[in-house]
Amino acid sequence: MTVVVVSFNTRELLRRCLASLYAAAATDGLAVEVVVADNASGDGSAALVAKEFPEAFLLAGERNLGFAAASNLGLALGRGRHFLLLNPDTEVRAGALRAMLDFLEATPRAACVGPNLVYGDGSAQRSCFRFPSLTMQFLDLFPLHPRLMVSRLNGRYPLGGSEPYPVDHPLGACMLLRREAVAQLGPLDEGYFIYCEEVDWCWRARKAGWQVYCVPRATVLHHEAQSTRQFAEPMFVELYRSRYRLFAKYYSPWRRAAVRAVIRLGMARLSLRDRWQASRGDLSPEKLRARLRTYAEIARM
Repeated sequence: MTVVVVSFNTRELLRRCLASLYAAAATDGLAVEVVVADNASGDGSAALVAKEFPEAFLLAGERNLGFAAASNLGLALGRGRHFLLLNPDTEVRAGALRAMLDFLEATPRAACVGPNLVYGDGSAQRSCFRFPSLTMQFLDLFPLHPRLMVSRLNGRYPLGGSEPYPVDHPLGACMLLRREAVAQLGPLDEGYFIYCEEVDWCWRARKAGWQVYCVPRATVLHHEAQSTRQFAEPMFVELYRSRYRLFAKYYSPWRRAAVRAVIRLGMARLSLRDRWQASRGDLSPEKLRARLRTYAEIARM
């Protein structure tokens, strides 16, 4: 198994991720080839890997290529039977690698499997989702009743259970890909700098007749968004840039027009909300200006 970890300024989390990965592989009796693609981190992440994990193959980039492009470098180098894409803000629990690998190899039409994700306190995290819909985009920007937000209408699968089940796509924090499927479908679409690349790949897989599963017995801790939260407003722009690319590839013209209208209305709503918060002193003038610029940029897309 080749494990590809793309890092960007998450040095301490990366250390914990790699330590947990090697420990889990040893416990599960698996040989892993680890490729760390560092996107020009400024916090010493590459040096950490070279010093503390010399067995890993380090790709120290001179610029930030984005998640998809950096992952593809690892996929191209990997010699393993299958590929595990793993975020640096994860910690792999004992048994997780074996559970995912055994299920993948026992299910010939499975192109991809994802684990059960949990937060740092052990509470359940949404690990898998349905493909984005117009309704999901509306609820993202105009949240309604909490029960509706965790329903099928909002792309959620029920939590709990221990048996593997088919899904549209796992969260990209951890996903095991079958080498034959990668060879047929190609790598991640590098048109996505960050976000939606796993959704796109799984959508291609499903259209080509492959299946995607969640394996609940495999548990991976996910600290969530530790790289992207360093640059909140720019990452919000990248999120919608990626969503628009996804919509352009898989939505009909009328759905693209409808989702664009929903997003523009949503940006107007967020602008009004933040202006109100600023008037109450809950948001600084600098933060307000940054957010309003962000919303305006997204509305112009």
